[in-house]
Amino acid sequence: MFKNFPAVEALFIGFALVFCFLRTCHAADDPQTRAAPKPIATASDLFGSQKRSAPLASAAFGSYTRGCLAGSGQLPANGLHWQAMRLSRNRNWGHPRLLRYIERLSGDAARLDGWPGLLIGDISQPRGGPMPSGHSSHQIGLDVDIWFRPSPRRNLSMHERESVWAESLIKGRFELDRDIWSEGHAVLLRRAASYSNVARIFVHPAIKKELCEWAGGDRAWLRKIRAWYGHDDHFHVRLECPAEEIACMDQDQPPAGDGCGEELAWWFSAEAYRPGPAEKKPAPLSLEDLPAICRSVLESR
Repeated sequence: MFKNFPAVEALFIGFALVFCFLRTCHAADDPQTRAAPKPIATASDLFGSQKRSAPLASAAFGSYTRGCLAGSGQLPANGLHWQAMRLSRNRNWGHPRLLRYIERLSGDAARLDGWPGLLIGDISQPRGGPMPSGHSSHQIGLDVDIWFRPSPRRNLSMHERESVWAESLIKGRFELDRDIWSEGHAVLLRRAASYSNVARIFVHPAIKKELCEWAGGDRAWLRKIRAWYGHDDHFHVRLECPAEEIACMDQDQPPAGDGCGEELAWWFSAEAYRPGPAEKKPAPLSLEDLPAICRSVLESR
């Protein structure tokens, strides 16, 4: 019937290809069938997924709120005078200088001041960087949260490390809980601030006020104690960048003086706790928001 069958066959094939092409294009334009774009991993996703330290020389890169950490060390779960809490978070990694600070502070506080031992909260992730939750700082291994609750004189179980909570020293908004607060807390904070490489220690404003009244004539260390939101059940120690690590960015020095005057009084005003205008939540940090070397820290194997 078809004398020129190969030509007819080629024509049918051509029609079929055109039909398939048009159908594919139409499907690609259909929002119900279009594949969702793959989400871009944030810096907190990337650094939060790291389980071990970057095998590089120890160094902090960037700032406390935008940086990363190479060659970190892991704080052991138990020390002679400390215990690490919330081990499941894998945030007990820090710059070697911070780990030495914890060892020194815990030992001095126990031997010289009679403090039973420290409970250590978050330090940093294995390679620093932004965390998926909980902190905007703690990114370069030079920040540590230390609980006001003293360590018991026994090793806590793994369950206890996850379930025991830090103990707030504050009642209401501004009142110190005298049933929990002791002079030992003041002595511990003075000891924590006494080392030369401590940049700041953040505490609740009511705790700062108590320290200002307790300190007497020895007041130089109070300059490092700074009032800040959310530090009612722990204090946050921040070390200065090591001088030789030029890629590490320090904060400005605290203002001169003991910080017990107008600056502290502001924290007890309505203005300090008045909600501001609604602001758009800042976008999560991307890897490009961090120092360029953080990519090498992240990818190092």
